[in-house]
Amino acid sequence: MTESGRILPEVTPWNEFYWTAGRDGVLRIQQCESCQGLIHPPQPVCNHCRSRDLAIAEVSGLARLIGFTINTQFGLPGIEPPYVIAHVALVEDPRVKLTTRLVDVDPAELKLGQEMSVVFEQVEDVWFPLFTRTQASDLTELPPDEEPAERIASLIRPRIPGHKYEEDSAITGIGYSKIGRRQLVNPLSLTVDACEAAVADAGLTMADIDGLSTYPGSLMAGMGEGGVTALESALRIRPSWYNGGGETFGPGGSVIAAMMAVSAGVANHVLCFRTLWQSTHETLMRAGKLHPGGGRVQAPMEHVLPYGASSAAHTLAMTAQRHMHKYGTTRETLGWIALNQRRNAGLNPTAIYRDPMTMDDYLSARMITTPFGLYDCDVPCDASIAIIVSRADIAKDLAQPPIRFEAAGTQLVERVEWDQSTTTHEPQVVGPAAHLWSRSALTPADVDVALLYDGFTFNCLSWLEGLGFCGIGEAKDFLDGGKNIALDGIIPLNPHGGQLSHGRTHGMGLMHEAVVQLRGAAGDRQVADAKVAVVSSGGLTPAGALLLTVDS
Repeated sequence: MTESGRILPEVTPWNEFYWTAGRDGVLRIQQCESCQGLIHPPQPVCNHCRSRDLAIAEVSGLARLIGFTINTQFGLPGIEPPYVIAHVALVEDPRVKLTTRLVDVDPAELKLGQEMSVVFEQVEDVWFPLFTRTQASDLTELPPDEEPAERIASLIRPRIPGHKYEEDSAITGIGYSKIGRRQLVNPLSLTVDACEAAVADAGLTMADIDGLSTYPGSLMAGMGEGGVTALESALRIRPSWYNGGGETFGPGGSVIAAMMAVSAGVANHVLCFRTLWQSTHETLMRAGKLHPGGGRVQAPMEHVLPYGASSAAHTLAMTAQRHMHKYGTTRETLGWIALNQRRNAGLNPTAIYRDPMTMDDYLSARMITTPFGLYDCDVPCDASIAIIVSRADIAKDLAQPPIRFEAAGTQLVERVEWDQSTTTHEPQVVGPAAHLWSRSALTPADVDVALLYDGFTFNCLSWLEGLGFCGIGEAKDFLDGGKNIALDGIIPLNPHGGQLSHGRTHGMGLMHEAVVQLRGAAGDRQVADAKVAVVSSGGLTPAGALLLTVDS
């Protein structure tokens, strides 16, 4: 822990100019000498023109407010809620956005487009650039995205002619551990339960498994059991191939890695798994039986976390606010998503929250970070899900009808940094969605059921627009009344209750439900004649999507 008890960034020779600029009260930003563009966070090359002729520029410290959220739930040492987290765009180059906190402001008087000025807060050897309002009364338009959503499809690379790797594999088995809040069990035991269930579901044995794939590996306390290392140590599978890491779009990335391993001929049956025990982890932390790590935070969170932006909720809340500002989206728009997931969860005996919910319940729930209330946020839980990806040519001989991969959408188009990326829809949704459709003759009209990432309600809204179930900015009308996303609607959404009511499984539960639906085994929540499913994964950046089918 740092001397002050605050979470501080790691000050290095490459970022020292930024974190110590406040010594003389002048904000400094990296600048390209070739194109004169400003660069943030600091890079060894200009991300505008790729020149290496870089310098440090003194800037005015003036910026425009392009997003803010009033945090009332989360807190960090030395930063107690409520407080205002904000995005500001520098007046010299609005492409550069800073995550910051606002000080000496009345939240009720804040409006997007207001002029702000920097003030510095010193904590140990760090001078944080915070911002406050100036006396200027004019409002400016929000800066445009690097690429407008409507143009992103034109940046998708054409499919390489010939064979599609998606055709080489299929899902042959699925398994789920018990799901619940605060189970207070070893998370590895949940993983083993799910993996054993998936292997049995496929009619295989552990000796048949020659590949392992997971996300995020051994990283992220409370978000995993220790990855491939932990599972292999417990089961001694001796895989021919394995994969684990955090730089992919959640569990969907681990499944795509398995697909490629099978296509490359290095594995026959890959066991993909995802375990969370955040609910238990938080309980043990509060009881003093687990202890948080201390020290300083490094990239990619060094420009976000020290300001109190400790959750994806904060960044995504500001993006949702901008969507509301630009398109007239309302809290009720988001509410229809939350109500849909809860209604569906009532038909699912494994869902954590099944009690009926009304729009009044949704709107009156306590705020978490504006505009997100309690029911805009998914449910922390303890659970593990496993999926087996097998060679397509042997999948038909196994116990279950194979679920085939029609297409995968993975192309990154927008910037992946949380605070530098797209402003009015969830970053990395439109690009992967366009990439998905470029790899298939199917269209959104052919999809029977959608399993769309819903860590927050706004994730779902972004995917509905990005995948083309409605146009960009049209979610307000499409979602009004909730009929279009109901089980008998135009595009049935998250029939099992999604992460908002079934429980947070970081997208792997969505994959599991897609398989259940395509098998026609979902019981009371079954979508009629479901033959094509789309599954998205990734809660902010990066993200991706899969199109799944079942033989008629």
